[in-house]
Amino acid sequence: MKKFFTLITMLLFTVMVNAQIDNPVIWSYSAKKVADKTYELHITATIGGNWHLYAQDAGEGPEPTTISFTANPLISLEGNVKEVGKMEKSYDKNFGSVLKYYANKVDFVQTVKVKSSVSTVVKGNVNFMVCNDRKCLPPRDVPFSIKLGGK
Repeated sequence: MKKFFTLITMLLFTVMVNAQIDNPVIWSYSAKKVADKTYELHITATIGGNWHLYAQDAGEGPEPTTISFTANPLISLEGNVKEVGKMEKSYDKNFGSVLKYYANKVDFVQTVKVKSSVSTVVKGNVNFMVCNDRKCLPPRDVPFSIKLGGK
């Protein structure tokens, strides 16, 4: 009976370790006020191990990172989402093209203007794909919510 419980414990531990390995990106979200009624939204990916996250313009093959915002009448998006981080480029024989990606960390920054002094919440979704030297994980959607203060 003791061997049975030990076996079950080992199997559960293995499943937990695999679950952590297959979630190599930790997302964080923040807002920084840069001017009156103007904010920078920071959607930051911290990438673990030897995984890499594809850029918004990744190249042919993998799913690029896309950030979509839920319509909010209290804000207006200013320009496009910028990527801040050390972009790497290399030829990938599996996809047969030069790919753009980030390792370790990348910050996606969107400037928004608030139309009134009322506080609001910016919601949206990040769709991304990560790979390492052995495999790619299927694209994943992660919802986000960022509070913007009023006065």
